[in-house]
Amino acid sequence: MEENYGHLEIRLNELLKAKGLSKNKLSHKAEMNWKQIDNYCTNSITRLDVYVLCKLCTVLECDINDLLVFIPPDRG
Repeated sequence: MEENYGHLEIRLNELLKAKGLSKNKLSHKAEMNWKQIDNYCTNSITRLDVYVLCKLCTVLECDINDLLVFIPPDRG
C-alpha cells in the first residue's frame, strides 16, 4: 500500500483572479510559456521548478505560501 503524505496545491489561478491578471498577461510579464502557466493553474505539474516559483512570486509580488499550500494526508 502506498503511503499518503499529503500533497501541495498550487494556488496560481486564485492569485491571478485576485490580482486581475490573465494567463496571457502573466505569461508575458514572467516571460514564460502560456502552457506552462496553464499547467501551474490547473495543478497539472508533477515536479516543481524552484526557478519558476521564484519568478512567479517576484512577478506576482507574493510569498511562496500564497502560491503553494500543503494539504496534509487524510488520516481518517
